[in-house]
Amino acid sequence: MSLTASRAKAVPGSRGTPPPRTPAQRRQALGLDRDAWFLLLPALIPILVLSVGPLLYGVSLAFTDAQAGRTAATQFVGLDNLLDLRHDSLFWESFRIGLIWAVSVTALQFVLAMGLALLLNQNLRFRWLARTLALVPWAMPEVVVGIMWRLVYHSDAGVLNKTLGQLGLLHENVDWLADLSYALPAVIAVGVWAGMPQTTVVLLAGLQNVPHELREAAQLDGAGLWRRFTTVTWPALKPVVLAITSLNFIWNFNSFGLVYVLTQGGPGGQTRLPMLFAYEEAFKYGQFGYAAAMGLVMVAVIAVLLTLFLRKKLKEDAA
Repeated sequence: MSLTASRAKAVPGSRGTPPPRTPAQRRQALGLDRDAWFLLLPALIPILVLSVGPLLYGVSLAFTDAQAGRTAATQFVGLDNLLDLRHDSLFWESFRIGLIWAVSVTALQFVLAMGLALLLNQNLRFRWLARTLALVPWAMPEVVVGIMWRLVYHSDAGVLNKTLGQLGLLHENVDWLADLSYALPAVIAVGVWAGMPQTTVVLLAGLQNVPHELREAAQLDGAGLWRRFTTVTWPALKPVVLAITSLNFIWNFNSFGLVYVLTQGGPGGQTRLPMLFAYEEAFKYGQFGYAAAMGLVMVAVIAVLLTLFLRKKLKEDAA
């Protein structure tokens, strides 16, 4: 054995091997770990009580026959609720409507928010005022937004019908929220309007982190607006876009309050999102176990879809 090798073997911690801890150091490390957990408790307790606890309780309900007003004890039924859901055409129709709603609102929110963020990122006069006004829909509660848009869509006194009539684009009043053909597009438009500000804020923050020197260099090389966007701005925004579109899809698919105020799922179930369907099963018909099974299926399907989407995007970024 060489002298260097013998020295490396003799000296603790050489070649990246950490030296053994003394008992005092081990006690100090354990004390620091306990202190860290103690500092995390104020944040962990509300999460466990208000989020994790109800989630686990809801999952457990999915495997029972829990019903409202039932005097008999709740029984464990295994996979019966999930098996019944396979043949529930109304639920799967609501799921299809929910996917149409979530994809449409998320895509339109992103496209319009990107355009607005690019505009607000320019050095314009009264830019501060425009940025403030862009946040107004975000600051309004969903119930207020729903009531306001119900007035806009009103068949007789609504602003939309009157404006389209004055422009000669509409010859008779349309009940936008009660018409089978227009109800879902009308609700999608409201969802886009209400959720676009948060996407705009996130994209605007991402745009402000794009190095200005790169855009100037591309401009000096003769690149136009579109070329600068695709080669400089878009690559820098990709992580932000991936995050906000994924979150928006989850939020939109789980929408409840806005659509409930606008249409309550009508007309004829054309806007009955899965959350509305589960709400009706639980609180209108008292089928808590069956409604919990619906929630479990929704969580599982959305988790699978998001996993496939994120995996594809990450592979594209790594390629």
